[in-house]
Amino acid sequence: MLKITPFNEVHQQAGAKLIDFGGFEMPVQYSGIKNEHEAVRNRAGIFDVSHMGEIMFAGPHAKESVQYLTVNDVSKLVPGKAQYSAMCYEDGGIVDDLLVYMLDENEYLLVVNASNKDKDLDWMISNNPHKAEITDISDETCLLAVQGPLSVQILQKLTDTDLSEIKFYTFKKGTFAGYEDVILSATGYTGEKGFELYFSSKKADPENIWNRILEAGADEGLLPAGLGARDTLRLEMGYALYGNDITKETNTIEAGLGWITKFDKGDFIGREALLKAKEEGAARRLCGFITDSARNIPRNGYKITDVDGNEIGFVTSGSQSITSGIGIGMGYVKTEFAKSETLIKIQIRKKLVDAIVKRPPFIKR
Repeated sequence: MLKITPFNEVHQQAGAKLIDFGGFEMPVQYSGIKNEHEAVRNRAGIFDVSHMGEIMFAGPHAKESVQYLTVNDVSKLVPGKAQYSAMCYEDGGIVDDLLVYMLDENEYLLVVNASNKDKDLDWMISNNPHKAEITDISDETCLLAVQGPLSVQILQKLTDTDLSEIKFYTFKKGTFAGYEDVILSATGYTGEKGFELYFSSKKADPENIWNRILEAGADEGLLPAGLGARDTLRLEMGYALYGNDITKETNTIEAGLGWITKFDKGDFIGREALLKAKEEGAARRLCGFITDSARNIPRNGYKITDVDGNEIGFVTSGSQSITSGIGIGMGYVKTEFAKSETLIKIQIRKKLVDAIVKRPPFIKR
């Protein structure tokens, strides 16, 4: 049986198309993916992302525990800051990508992908030599994302917290829509200005908050948006999706996540394997590309070849860019073909179509 978020009823009332995503019944679209995508790029959209997993690390050794489990350097955080990171297996394969929020000196919130939550939690508990207090608070945590250039002026109507002071990858706790202890963070997945709202369903009325946000954004053209638009928006920015672009079969070096892999911070799970991959050089790289026309749309699993038709890799994510109208995608190719402006081909059905390697984002900001 599928799990539901506290917003399930409002999704049904809004006529959303609901699908199974990560074991949850989630809205894939309301008024249409194109319509919702354009609302986020030009005005604002609101997403229910309460299916994500939230896991607390607490106690005197919480920092050491998170530092050992993740590849980024937790010691660089201070309360009110967040970082993008990943957990890896001993062989360097990616367990999951995640966000780390430093709430207090001995308290961290880790936000993981919904479909990986149970697996991630087991991994954390079984790799906890520093004995942090690990608590899964996913079931009681609501998470809404309001994204788009008008998000600040919409949400500012509902809080006294100065949202203009919340810079990218920072957060504040405040009162929102009359409810206390709401985390207001700026760690979005669309490439637009926006905020994530974390609050407890035990302390606040989720449906009331959803409706208050919609009311606040009515004059600005705020629309509810589903997972479909979330995917097309993140792909235009070249943001990786676990299960497609990063998996347990890929490591952070070949996935272009070397920038979050901090070898000088000390020991962490997967360090030796990742250091070896960095020193020896990855045999393949995750790269972005565009196709030669709007008709040629790449999809997950399609073959990538060189200009002579020799197979060199495969597509991990692909779609038509709603903003630019061209085919865009990401995929792994042999390292020598991953340089920007390299000509490649994508096998779409029985035809090889022209494409060119491009560094994301695929749209002008």
